[in-house]
Amino acid sequence: MDVRAFGAIDCDVHPSVPSTRALLPYLDAHWREVFRVRGIDTQDFESACYPAAAPLSGRPDWRGEGPPGADFDLFRREALDRFGSRIAICNVIHGAQALFNADIAAAFCKAINDWLAAEWLDRDPRLRASIVVPWQDPALAVAEIERRAVDPRFVQVLVLAMGETPPGRRHHWPIYEAAAHHGLPLGIHAGSAYRHAPTPGGWPASYLGDYIAFGNGFESALLSLIAEGVFAHIPELRVVLLESGVSWLPGFLWRTDKTWRGVRSEIPWVKDPPSDYVRRHVRLTAQPLDVPDDPAVLAVLAEQIDAGTLLLFATDFPHWQFDGDNVLPPLLAAEPFASRVLVENALATYPRLSLS
Repeated sequence: MDVRAFGAIDCDVHPSVPSTRALLPYLDAHWREVFRVRGIDTQDFESACYPAAAPLSGRPDWRGEGPPGADFDLFRREALDRFGSRIAICNVIHGAQALFNADIAAAFCKAINDWLAAEWLDRDPRLRASIVVPWQDPALAVAEIERRAVDPRFVQVLVLAMGETPPGRRHHWPIYEAAAHHGLPLGIHAGSAYRHAPTPGGWPASYLGDYIAFGNGFESALLSLIAEGVFAHIPELRVVLLESGVSWLPGFLWRTDKTWRGVRSEIPWVKDPPSDYVRRHVRLTAQPLDVPDDPAVLAVLAEQIDAGTLLLFATDFPHWQFDGDNVLPPLLAAEPFASRVLVENALATYPRLSLS
C-alpha cells in the first residue's frame, strides 16, 4: 500500500540551522552584540549527537546545500511531496540545549524558534514545529513555552533524552505543567547534553557506541518520568519518544512491571503498573524501526507494543534510517495499522493539529 494515499502526518523531520550567523537577525540587540564580540557567531554549535559528516546524520540523496536538513527546497520535495504528507512536525536538534550558560542557551532557543517560524513554517502551510527550550533552566524554559505557545503552529515542546539530571525530577515539572496547560506534548528526542557519559561504563570510543546508547537513555528517561510521579502529578501530559527505536520497549515494560510489584511501596503515587502509564501517556515514532526483516518477528513486536495505538509515522528526514521509499514495512503500511500509524494516532496525540 502506498503511504502517499493517506495524507500522512510526519511527526519527526529535522530542519537544520545553517549557521549561527543565520540566527543573528532573530536575536535582540544585546545578544546580537554579545555573539559578535565574543565570536559566538563564528561557531556553528552543531549538536555532537548528529555530527554533519556522520553517515546517519544525512542520507546520501538527502544531502543538499549546507549541513543535512538545511536545504528547504530539498526537504519540501523529498520529505513532504515524496511521501504525500499533509503535515510535518519540525524538530531542530541544536547544541543550544547542551550549553552550560543558561542565558545564552535561552537566547539561542528564542532565535531558533523565531528563525524556524520565519524561514520554514511561513514558507509551507503543511509545517508545524516543536518549541526548542533551554532545558538547563526550567524558569527560562517555561518563559519560552509561554512566548511561543501563542502560535498554534508550535505543537510540541522539545528536549533531549539525556540531560544533567533524570527528567522525572521535580525541578523539571514546571516545564511539563506549562506544556500540558497549552496542549503541547513533551517530545523527547534521541540525544544528550553530555553532562555524563552516555553509557554506564563510561565514554564510548566510536559514534556507533554513542548512538546505540541512546536506547538506554530512553529507557532511563521513561522510567524516571513514571517512577518519580510525573504522570500521576500531571495526568494530562503526553510524551512522544522521537527516534527512540521500538524493539527495546516490550522487555522494558515486562521488567518494570515485574519489579514495580515488589518495590511499589517506595513510590505510592505509581498506583498502576508502569505499562499502563506508558499506554495512556506515551507514543513512539516508527523510525528507526529497529527490528529484523522477518515479518513474523515484526508481527509479534507489533502485538507486544500495541503498535496500532503507540506508533506514529515519521520519516526522520534527513537522517539515514531507511533507503528509498520504504519508510514503513508492509505490515504497518497496510490496514488495520496504516490509517492509525499514518494519521489517526498523531491527531489523538497532538491536540493542536486539530486546529489545522
